[in-house]
Amino acid sequence: MGTPLIRSKALLLAGVLYTQESRYDEALRDLEAHLGGAVMETPPLPWDYSAYYRNEMGAPLYRKFVFFRELIEQDALAPIKLFTNRIEQKFTSEGRRSVNLDPGYLTPAKLVLASTKDFSHRIYLKDGIFAEVTLMYERGKFIPHKNTYRDYIDERFQRYFYLARNLLQILSSADTEQAQKK
Repeated sequence: MGTPLIRSKALLLAGVLYTQESRYDEALRDLEAHLGGAVMETPPLPWDYSAYYRNEMGAPLYRKFVFFRELIEQDALAPIKLFTNRIEQKFTSEGRRSVNLDPGYLTPAKLVLASTKDFSHRIYLKDGIFAEVTLMYERGKFIPHKNTYRDYIDERFQRYFYLARNLLQILSSADTEQAQKK
């Protein structure tokens, strides 16, 4: 019989899709007010992987990833997704979002995303929220699967996932040292 273990904390991240930098800045302020300060963010890159969001959000679309300083418990993902949905709602007018937020977390072994949509590769968490392993980390590389979104495979973003993974190790060590001092 296996024994449940306390899992290590994870590095919280959010993929942010937007058309106006000012909306991104406002959404980031809301995220940081609730989730803590950002420790790293990617530069904006054009998001042209599909037409899925164009009718709703307009064009051109940009994507940034934000990584947060405070490590989270892995089971905090569902409430965080519900919170980011409220931010999206704040930036919605006449049924059109101006910001799309995709929260997730990074562990040494994987990058996990939250979603409100069920699909064959997603598992139910709670409160209408699902999770998927978007990227697996094996033998020094991030490995996608057939349902991984294309921007998560893009080398321009993956560079930052590697940096974030290193950052996680540093923050985890600092977190452990701080806990031992208490």
